[in-house]
Amino acid sequence: MAKVCQRCGYYNKNSKKACVLCKTPLDGENNSTVPMKYSFYEVQASNRRNSVILMFFLFVILIVLGYFIGEYFEFGIFGIIIAFVVSIISGLVAYYGGKNIVMAMSGARKVNREDETELVNVVEEMSIAGGLPVPEIYIIETDAMNAFATGRSPEHSAVAITRGLMSKLNREELTGVIAHEMSHIKHLDIRFAMLTGVLVGSIVMISDFTLRFFFFGGKKSRKSKKGGNGIILIIVLVLAIISPILAKLIQMSISRKRELLADAGAAELTRNPESLANALEKMSLSTIKLQTASRATQHMYIVNPLKRVSSKSHSLFDTHPPLESRIRILRSM
Repeated sequence: MAKVCQRCGYYNKNSKKACVLCKTPLDGENNSTVPMKYSFYEVQASNRRNSVILMFFLFVILIVLGYFIGEYFEFGIFGIIIAFVVSIISGLVAYYGGKNIVMAMSGARKVNREDETELVNVVEEMSIAGGLPVPEIYIIETDAMNAFATGRSPEHSAVAITRGLMSKLNREELTGVIAHEMSHIKHLDIRFAMLTGVLVGSIVMISDFTLRFFFFGGKKSRKSKKGGNGIILIIVLVLAIISPILAKLIQMSISRKRELLADAGAAELTRNPESLANALEKMSLSTIKLQTASRATQHMYIVNPLKRVSSKSHSLFDTHPPLESRIRILRSM
């Protein structure tokens, strides 16, 4: 038996009061003692539920921020409407052009069967296993070891893998990685990540505009506000400061949950959790960073491309669960 950390998924001894990896207290109601053998169906259900809850909180932050900004500027409920309009416009751009934008930013090139026969075969096998259309396949010519999936739906999806990862993995391990990415597509994580990014981006954009207005262009407006509006002003400023931080924390938490969900999905598709565990273990030995990755795309990759995979430090702003935890969970299935 072991205590499973609800933050990072690490298995701890029953005697531990805090998680060995992330130091989260283990005595709260949300932490339970479970058998070491953990079904991938349980992992999927738990992380899908937690992701939806966190997504709800993002919507709440956006609505509250829009409401109080509307109240201060006397827009009323139109503050919320404006917040959603900003989100919708950003969402449409990401929905229809996101895949091509990400591939261009990553320096990925599209391949076909004649170029990479083994890779195409593996992708086709996992597509059949998952009951999915075959996604477009891309390669990033770099020695870094990584992969990601993107797109707005299974019918408009793509997977990309680096040359370095392909050269280091055997076919079984490559299948585990592709199964992880196909799981992201199957569970609509690619759309979920896009929606999360749009909401967080909208919150950051609105908060930044509000702060710039007050500090650089709103002196006359502030002088004209009296009474209750002064309290609303304080609320708006506090929300504009803390909302982006809270939104980013929630986005990173969602990202970590979806990675665990995709790991469990890969185990379901391959019926061989060890294949992905071995692949992740090899990635942990790599010291080469992916130069084309950015902070805007880091959450999409199978491992964080901007951080040393073997790093022992973990924080609430991490895009991925600790690698040791992911490997341990896979090997306990």
